[in-house]
Amino acid sequence: MIQSLEILPKVDRLTAFFDAFELEASLEPPPISDGRARLFVIGEPGGPTERIVLHPRGDTSPEPSALITAAVDFEGTHNPLMNALPDRVVVDVNDIPTLRDTTAAFMAEALESRCGRSAALNRLCEVIVLLVLRSAIDRGATGPGLLAGLSHPALRRALVAMHDAPARAWNSDDLATAAGMSRSHFMAMFRDVVGTTPQAYLTGWRLILARRKLARGAKVKAVARQVGFSSAAAFSRAFFRKFGDWPSVRS
Repeated sequence: MIQSLEILPKVDRLTAFFDAFELEASLEPPPISDGRARLFVIGEPGGPTERIVLHPRGDTSPEPSALITAAVDFEGTHNPLMNALPDRVVVDVNDIPTLRDTTAAFMAEALESRCGRSAALNRLCEVIVLLVLRSAIDRGATGPGLLAGLSHPALRRALVAMHDAPARAWNSDDLATAAGMSRSHFMAMFRDVVGTTPQAYLTGWRLILARRKLARGAKVKAVARQVGFSSAAAFSRAFFRKFGDWPSVRS
């Protein structure tokens, strides 16, 4: 007898971050210590590009053999994925055909002053950053954290569920089911791999999203509801514990 098997859908580990945080790129970066990420396109002058090097934090020295340096603002101080990356991420463009082709288009736009150049560079840089992040997630991490969780074949399903639906009243049983694990195994594995409890991670993610919404002018009561808090008062207390000030439209 053939038994039917439930096919778990593939999970998208990056879209929530690109939805929540804005990415902008510039080829005329301010001083190197401005805090923005740096994207280096490495290769021989006149030859093909060889690799992409991403420094997620702005305090860095120039890369040798860099053909182009771009300043990338992906809200690194607020973006937990950027904060989870190592100080230097290197990807060989020949390992990823899409990255090779996108980098070639990025180089062509950067070296010519054509109409729409800034918009094209932003779009192409966004794709390059996405592909670099995808590569970093696929490689995993050596220590506990978000990157390790997103790399884990089971835990990443629970993380994506929280990222995609932060307002849902998630409990440990729901998240364990999303991960396809028993509750006890899930709780122990999540702490070991991600470095915190599922509920603590969920609260942190909700507060990060809330801070972004407040910065864009949303009202405290509306934000509290949108990110899954039972009341504005509970939200305000949690916000104060995490950020050290009370929520407002200027947060």
